[in-house]
Amino acid sequence: MELTPHMLALASALCNAVSTILIRLGLRGSNFYTGVWINVVVGVIGLWTAVFLVVPFDAFHARAVPYFVLSGLVGTAGGRLFRFVGIEKVGASVSASINNLNPFIATGLAILLLGERVTLPILAGTVVIVLGTVLLSLSGRRVGFSASHLVYPFLSASCFGVVAIIRKMGLAHAVPLLGSAINTATALLTFTTFLLVSGNRQAMMCTGRSLLYFIGAGAAENGGVFLLLVALGLGKVSVVTPLAGTAPLFVLPMTSFFLQGVEKLSWRIVLGTLLIVLGVFLLTVYKSA
Repeated sequence: MELTPHMLALASALCNAVSTILIRLGLRGSNFYTGVWINVVVGVIGLWTAVFLVVPFDAFHARAVPYFVLSGLVGTAGGRLFRFVGIEKVGASVSASINNLNPFIATGLAILLLGERVTLPILAGTVVIVLGTVLLSLSGRRVGFSASHLVYPFLSASCFGVVAIIRKMGLAHAVPLLGSAINTATALLTFTTFLLVSGNRQAMMCTGRSLLYFIGAGAAENGGVFLLLVALGLGKVSVVTPLAGTAPLFVLPMTSFFLQGVEKLSWRIVLGTLLIVLGVFLLTVYKSA
């Protein structure tokens, strides 16, 4: 059976959801610094192995390096760190929903910085996203987190939204797989240096179930990124991006099944998640049309 862009995009969303659940399970016995470091190590090993196997040497251009180094600092280091903190503070389902806002952030930046025009679908998508976010913030009292903790997944989404624009410029000079490998290596070097300088080197040690959960999360997350790149290479952005953005819809049933006794789901979380996915769908589909 031939894999279509639709199937690959949905598989990417499923990988992202699995990663979110595994991160939440790993954080029960460890901390987010350790989780991020292991996640990036797994990414470096996987991506650079793939680069050496399938990317020709002449695909590399030095002009691409600054873009992907910067995207590694902002997205892979900063974005993933805030993603882990967000999952720990507000839970897997809420964090996954707000992390899904990165196309919304990228669209806003494109309007402000690149002069793209505001259209009715963009306004409609924005309103729906705001409503969904309000519902998620109101759910905090019911399920046990402070609304102020939503800042962490918002910061993660912002990092990934900024990176979308930086990577777009970098992809003019390098293939996506090589670019991802460069930014992941940058993130590993930066984050390792931070842990050593801050005296937190014990964060690079992990044992037991948390280690297995974090390795699995790293494999799922980086595998999802690879599937997304392949899907984008085969299909239209307007088709692939909304399907890849359905990850929160997979997280909801997984939370109910795998995180019983760890997280609570409320109707506000479910409805807020659906609204955010719908809002991102409106932004990406009609913006690309």
